[in-house]
Amino acid sequence: MSAPPVLRLEEVGAADVPCVGGKNASLGEMIRALSGAGVQVPPGFATTAEAFRDFVDANGIGRAIAERLDAHKRGAATLQETGAAIRRLFLDAEFPAATAEAIRAAYRALARARGVAEPAVAVRSSATAEDLPNASFAGQQETFLNVVGERALLEACRHCYASLFTDRAISYREMQGFDHLKVALSIGVQAMVRADLGGSGIMFSIDTESGFPGVVVISAAWGLGEPIVQGAVDPDRYLVFKTPLDDPAKVPILEKARGGKARKMVYASGGSARTAMVETTGRERDGFVLSDAEALQLARWAVTIERHYGRAMDMEWAKDGETGQLFIVQARPETVHGSRQGATLRSWKLQSKARPILTGAAVGESIASGKARLVRSPEDIEGFPEGAVLVAEATDPDWVPLMKKAAGIVTDHGGATSHAAIVSRELGLPAVVGTGEATRRLRDGQVVTLSCAEGHEGRVYDGALEFGASDIDLAAIPKTRTAMILNIASPAAAFRWWRLPAQGVGLARMEFIVSAVIKAHPMALIHFDRVQDPEARRQIEALTRGFPDKASYFVDTLARGVASIAAPFHPRPVILRLSDFKSNEYAHLIGGAEFEPVEENPMLGLRGASRYYSDRYREGFALECRAVKKAREEIGLDNLIVMVPFCRTPQEADRVLAVMAGHGLTRGEKGLQVYVMCEIPSNVILAEEFAQRFDGFSIGSNDLTQLLLGVDRDSAELRALFDERDPAVKRVIADVIHRARAAGRKIGICGEAPSNHPDFAAFLVEQGIDSISLNPDGFVAAARSIAAAEAGGGPA
Repeated sequence: MSAPPVLRLEEVGAADVPCVGGKNASLGEMIRALSGAGVQVPPGFATTAEAFRDFVDANGIGRAIAERLDAHKRGAATLQETGAAIRRLFLDAEFPAATAEAIRAAYRALARARGVAEPAVAVRSSATAEDLPNASFAGQQETFLNVVGERALLEACRHCYASLFTDRAISYREMQGFDHLKVALSIGVQAMVRADLGGSGIMFSIDTESGFPGVVVISAAWGLGEPIVQGAVDPDRYLVFKTPLDDPAKVPILEKARGGKARKMVYASGGSARTAMVETTGRERDGFVLSDAEALQLARWAVTIERHYGRAMDMEWAKDGETGQLFIVQARPETVHGSRQGATLRSWKLQSKARPILTGAAVGESIASGKARLVRSPEDIEGFPEGAVLVAEATDPDWVPLMKKAAGIVTDHGGATSHAAIVSRELGLPAVVGTGEATRRLRDGQVVTLSCAEGHEGRVYDGALEFGASDIDLAAIPKTRTAMILNIASPAAAFRWWRLPAQGVGLARMEFIVSAVIKAHPMALIHFDRVQDPEARRQIEALTRGFPDKASYFVDTLARGVASIAAPFHPRPVILRLSDFKSNEYAHLIGGAEFEPVEENPMLGLRGASRYYSDRYREGFALECRAVKKAREEIGLDNLIVMVPFCRTPQEADRVLAVMAGHGLTRGEKGLQVYVMCEIPSNVILAEEFAQRFDGFSIGSNDLTQLLLGVDRDSAELRALFDERDPAVKRVIADVIHRARAAGRKIGICGEAPSNHPDFAAFLVEQGIDSISLNPDGFVAAARSIAAAEAGGGPA
């Protein structure tokens, strides 16, 4: 052979994919280029592609491989028959003497460097066609963990060679259009990280669903990494915002969700098996695999690796339980969003409402419907009907041929970074993973609809619901002088719509996070001893498990929620409206009934600003302030602007601002701006006085119209009278726009009217409004009407 059969990892780099495959080339590149930046990669060595070809030639199996592949192509042999026959050719073959000795010598050198007679190693396959920009090849070949001794190493290497022709690998290459006979295999041998005593997981330097490049997504489970790749465990999930990572004073963790982690893979204690699956302890299930500091360290490494390669990356990491050290054990290009071109945003939407029968992590952003097909083994491919919904406990790479026939996928286990999720994205399939009970709840043949278009939570509905999709040409959206911003209800919506050319967020509703994510009344968390309802107590205990106290649950969850809304738009401004529940709405939160008054007219009762200094709620408002302060100053989302709703008088404004300052939110300090909703006639009449106290106004056209016309906006009988375009309403809005601008204050609108009525948006432009906040699905139409109004000569 013209090249040595074995190379140390530090001897190879990114240019050596033809020699050692994508995986090993990447490991060598990181050792050579990034160790100085602190990125730790376990040492090891790699066999070369030429050693693989020499193995094939020395054993004379090349012609037999080609014949069996040709028979499969002609339909004379099944995929399973073809794969099994080719693998047997490799397993019955022997390594050439020079190659075998080179592997043994490299293993002995690693042993000397580690100071161990027979070190445990991980033996991984690295095909020369894998980890390319448009194909992940994730999990297509085998990995063998805890391999000890020269004889076991050579046997694992032989099985690695054979795994180039697993059924899934053959099918995947056919799907990607690669010639089987032009692909060679390199074997990577690395010192084992004692992750069996620690933890491991997967990491992406991009949001895997929306493609937002400003975050790092980390999945983590106890023990060795294979179960998390296979989707056999439900991992912890961390979402880390990249921008503040260089500031040691910031902890930019946007999401920290505890997974079930019911099982883990460890070293086997006896017999021929090298690893074993065991149950985790209650402490492991209730705890997090990574500390905040460790999650941030991994995220910094992800950014370093991404910068070096100049593209989004998919990485695997491991934590040594003996030393506490973190390591990167794989890095390859992210292949779904990294390969997408063009400026088109596809928006999927259910046409009807229903209650989901299952929920899990959403993979992709599309919707599909079909008959559920419960499958226990990937060998059932022959009987799987085209277009069915695949329902399984978990999927691994062996399932790829079957997944290609499915309309969508639902699993009991797995997270959004499992191998099954990666392949589902590549195939463009919606998948709802980690439902916990899909195989038990769904019947074979039951018609279901999968929706991954409603945020990070994927939903499964009974029956065939109507849905549709529309394409938004981002390049065709006209630019406007008037600032076009968005109404955003949830973190999921913020990530879904980050590609829209909006200049920020005009209305982020705090109460959505409280009702949909936190779910419990803040006063019930502070005064848990006063909660009498046993079911409410049980739910609160479950929600707050793992937090130092129940108030911390509210603060941390709310802080991360509002920070997640602000992150996709950073550094553009995001206006966060403080809570504006009515008393009857607060009462519906868990534990809320015991802390809320019964009011005849909640719409005009204890809501908005009046709650913040009320004895009934001032302690709850203190938690809101702590959450906003944490989001801005600790997590690092300093683009958050706070807005006070339903502020009736200037004197009430003074009381609220004083309360906020008492909790560390002082207007003007650390760049904090405070806006006020303009939704009460007094806000217009006393605009100059409110302007002295606030940095800007946001017109709430719904409440303003209701209070000006004396029309209940929720009344079906009076629906015809409720119209923001009524002359009285337009006159008042025009007046406050002019007076706010004269006072040197920004003024925008966040009500529904501009999204619903293009002529109303044109009217606002004519009056010189600074910004118009729109619902995302109405953004394009409104942009066109606003641009047309501006072209007509109206002031901006």
